[in-house]
Amino acid sequence: MRAMVLCAGFGTRLRPLTDKVPKPLMPLCGLPLLRYNFALLKNAGVEEIVVNTHHLGPLMEQGARELARELAIDLQLSREEKQILGTGGGVRRAEKLLGNGTFYLLNGDMIFDVDLGAALAAHRKAGAVATMVLAPYPRGATYGAVEVDAAMNVRRIAGRGAAPEPSLIRAHFTGVHILEPPLVARLPAEGESDINRTAYVRAIHDGAKIHGFMQNGYWGDLGAPRSLLRAHLDVLEGRVPLQRFRPGSDPFEHCDERAPGVYVHPTAQVDAGLRAPALIHAGARIEAGAILGAGVVVGAGARVDAGAQVERAVVWPGTHVAAGERVIDQIAAPGVRLDC
Repeated sequence: MRAMVLCAGFGTRLRPLTDKVPKPLMPLCGLPLLRYNFALLKNAGVEEIVVNTHHLGPLMEQGARELARELAIDLQLSREEKQILGTGGGVRRAEKLLGNGTFYLLNGDMIFDVDLGAALAAHRKAGAVATMVLAPYPRGATYGAVEVDAAMNVRRIAGRGAAPEPSLIRAHFTGVHILEPPLVARLPAEGESDINRTAYVRAIHDGAKIHGFMQNGYWGDLGAPRSLLRAHLDVLEGRVPLQRFRPGSDPFEHCDERAPGVYVHPTAQVDAGLRAPALIHAGARIEAGAILGAGVVVGAGARVDAGAQVERAVVWPGTHVAAGERVIDQIAAPGVRLDC
């Protein structure tokens, strides 16, 4: 089984963090986000993964290679050097690397407790050319929905496709697809395109079967500062089931639970009190007199000086929080303090 993870995007909403670090390589509780997706796929039986690159391409490529080597995954790279090609163009560009069989397609900026095996079984049972993994549509949301009929056939996507029907059920698209080569063939051969608005809508008009698989597991889009911080807190507070990511991606691995919900790596130097939940990574130093509230992740090699205050915040690896600083509801990276 093969998969593709989309990693070419600019991460505009997370600037200036993404001016130097590709979004899929940004840490989530100390581990690159892409590591979670790689582990999820490998634990679901995927043996080969394709990653596309554009923004900060060399860094994205290096990071993906390192993660693939650590997890013993066969990695192929699809470089979009001249222009970013979008979800559709990116897949079409990687068509030869993806082979002639069924494959998973995932967005690289999410964490999702999804049962890929169950989704694949439903896809095959339906005999679909593509399956969109869906979640219940949030109450009060106004963005374009995926609309399915009672048999879970996708009929409309963001207002495009079949004619409106009162009986259709609105759902949220999670960014996880299961695709067959005939669906990919519907994409434009060159240039940028959106797979949902081109290939899927064309397939619906032509009467091809697009299946919808409903999944109620934890889903988080980490494309904005607030949602990125929220995902950290959800992991810390146990709201993100980690079973599907283990082995391969466990942010608490090698840490000692010094008190309920307080995880500290043995090589970290902590001379200040910690409040749950907290996660302190290898080589971090927290001086006596630092004030740490609940909901804190301190990355490897980071330093928090006496007189600094950190609460509901993420301190990236190698970051120095100086005396007098208040890092609250923020993501702190070297030279950056991003409000969330």
